[in-house]
Amino acid sequence: MARLDVIEKFHGISFPGHLHNKDSMQFALKFPFQDTDILIVSYPKSGTTWMQEIVGLITNRGDPHLIQTVPNWTRAPWLEQYYAAAVLEASSIIPRVVTTHLHHHLLAPALHGSKAKVIYVSRNPKDVAVSFYHYHKMANFLPGPGTFPEFLNQFLEGTLCFGSWFDHVKDWSSQTATMNNLLHITYEEMWLDIRGTIKRISSFLQNPLVEDEINNCVKHSSFSSMKDNKMVNHTTIPPEIIDHSKSSFMRKGMIGDWKNMFTEEQNQHFQNIFKSKMQNCPLEFVWEVQDEGEKLS
Repeated sequence: MARLDVIEKFHGISFPGHLHNKDSMQFALKFPFQDTDILIVSYPKSGTTWMQEIVGLITNRGDPHLIQTVPNWTRAPWLEQYYAAAVLEASSIIPRVVTTHLHHHLLAPALHGSKAKVIYVSRNPKDVAVSFYHYHKMANFLPGPGTFPEFLNQFLEGTLCFGSWFDHVKDWSSQTATMNNLLHITYEEMWLDIRGTIKRISSFLQNPLVEDEINNCVKHSSFSSMKDNKMVNHTTIPPEIIDHSKSSFMRKGMIGDWKNMFTEEQNQHFQNIFKSKMQNCPLEFVWEVQDEGEKLS
C-alpha cells in the first residue's frame, strides 16, 4: 500500500493515505475494545514510541525480549492504520496494547462502557511542532513541510495531518474528570522522572513491579536503548518511505528544543494563539529545563 501522495479526509481531519484508508478508519471507530486492553493515545511526536516501550516493558516485568524482537507497530499497532485489523486478529497476547492518534470524539463511542485502560500522552506544543516539522522532512508519506514558519502556521491553524493539537489535547485530557480508567502522562514527566512515571503507570495498569524490574524498565526505555533498537528506530523501513538522510527518527529528545527554531516573533505569535485557544484549559506545560540530559524525541 504505497499511496505516498494520498491524503485521506475523515470527519474533517487529514490522514496520510499511505497508512490510512476509509475502511481502516471505520474499523477503529467500531473497534470492540476488551476490558483487558491497554490503549495508548497521543498527538504525533508527543512521546508515543516512548510510551509503547514503557508499557511493553511493564507488561513483561522489565524483560526487553518483546520490545527488541517485535516491531512496535506489531506489538502496539495504531488502531486506525490499515494493517491493524490483521495484526490484532493474529495476536493472542493479553493484554492487547493498541495505539491511536485519533481525537477523542472519534473514539468515544467505541470506548463507551469499556474498562480498557487508556494512557494519554501529551507534550508541550512548541516541542511537538519542532519534532513534527523534522518528521515531515523525512517521512515521504507526509506532505512536504515547506519552511518552518509555514509549517508552524499550519500547526497553529490545525490544518496538518491528524488535525489540531489544541483540540486533541483539550478533548482527551478533559476526560480525566469522568473516566477513572484514563491516566494522563506528559512527555516532560517521563523526561524529568522516568522511574516515578514507570511506577505510576505500572500501578495504573495494576501490574506492580519489584525494584529490579523497575530498573530494567528504566534501562531499556532510555533514549540510547531505543535509538539502537531497530524495532522502534524506523531504520528497517525502506528509504523511499522514511528517508533517514533528511533527519533521524530518534533525534534529540530534549525539553525546550523549540528555542533552537523559534524566533522571538514566532514565539510571541505562538503564545498569543496558545493563550486564546487554551484559556479554559487548566493544563500546565513545562517549556524548558536547565539540565538537558539524554532523552527521547
